[in-house]
Amino acid sequence: MGRLTGGDPSLLRRINSAVVLHALRAAASPTLSELVKATGLSRPTVEGVVEGLIATGLVTEASADEGAARRQGRPARRFRFRVEAGHLLGIEIGPHRVAVLLADLSGRILGAESAEVSESAPAEQRLARVDGAVTALLERTGVACGSLRAVGVATPGIVEADGTVRLGTALPGWTGLPLGERLRSAFHCPVLVENDANAAAVAEHWKGAATGSDDVVFVLAGLSPGAGSLIGGRLHRGFGGAAGEIGALHLLGREATPEEVLSTTGEPLHPLDEAQVARVFTRAGAGDEQAEAAVRRYLRRLVHDVAALVLALDPELVVVGGWAAGLRGLLDPLRTELARYCLRPPRVVQSLLGDSAVATGALRLALDHLEEELFAVESTPTARR
Repeated sequence: MGRLTGGDPSLLRRINSAVVLHALRAAASPTLSELVKATGLSRPTVEGVVEGLIATGLVTEASADEGAARRQGRPARRFRFRVEAGHLLGIEIGPHRVAVLLADLSGRILGAESAEVSESAPAEQRLARVDGAVTALLERTGVACGSLRAVGVATPGIVEADGTVRLGTALPGWTGLPLGERLRSAFHCPVLVENDANAAAVAEHWKGAATGSDDVVFVLAGLSPGAGSLIGGRLHRGFGGAAGEIGALHLLGREATPEEVLSTTGEPLHPLDEAQVARVFTRAGAGDEQAEAAVRRYLRRLVHDVAALVLALDPELVVVGGWAAGLRGLLDPLRTELARYCLRPPRVVQSLLGDSAVATGALRLALDHLEEELFAVESTPTARR
């Protein structure tokens, strides 16, 4: 931890600014005296920081609290963080649809838009759907594109730190796509691109089934599942962004691909044909022997895949989401089998966010970036008077 000296005035100002801004966001229109008490900084320092934040447009003077007891003399000045000073977007780009969420700087959702897209659509058509959905949402809410402070994007595939999709077999033309670069040139603001299962894990931790847990595995259940994990409350991406790619475990000497495991005819299923998979589960529930055998194979494979992560990470909680999460007869067998395989079986629950998990996680990525931008400093010593 670095020690501040007289040669660090810029860093000291930035630390003090971050401390005051954090206190402003955490309180309801505090006075200068309340900010001094909350931050431990001197009154002249707090006053100078607040005036600087007002100049940037992030803070404004608020009206006096009419509910407070009236006192003689001039009421104390109150201030608030301007959540309306900019906007954030969360975008899901999936096989069958694109979805967009718009929020203010507190993360409060102001509007949503979605558009269907074919699983066979080329990359340019899929990106055009994104552009159309964003344009429609901004026009409907009266928000200018220049107001965007950050955009989070979630999509299938292994995503590199700069937003390039290194490997994306689920979407045509996605492998090698410089998605972050393309979207940054369109939005003219920071764009954070993440794998869809990772984003969903972040979303469930923010406002879903994992709000009370910091060690979590999120399973994006489908024909070829993916997973995202949080360790100590932080997203674990791995060295190259490929952590959680449990759908590739079939390559370790298994004979059947995920598309063959759930087939009742010997012909591989289309990996993105959700309706076809649902029909197999429905037939199994009705007693069809071939479908029952296929579902048993699928569940056994899913259990093995999830157990590999559970044994490696020892999470408190496994959240199951994705389109297969709602299939009847999925969660109970998963709980039972994980109890057999795992030294300390985790709790297994269904996603609370459903099909909004991925876009919500993308929005949280944008909010995280904003907060890092507002509060990050080069060193983290205690702010001084």
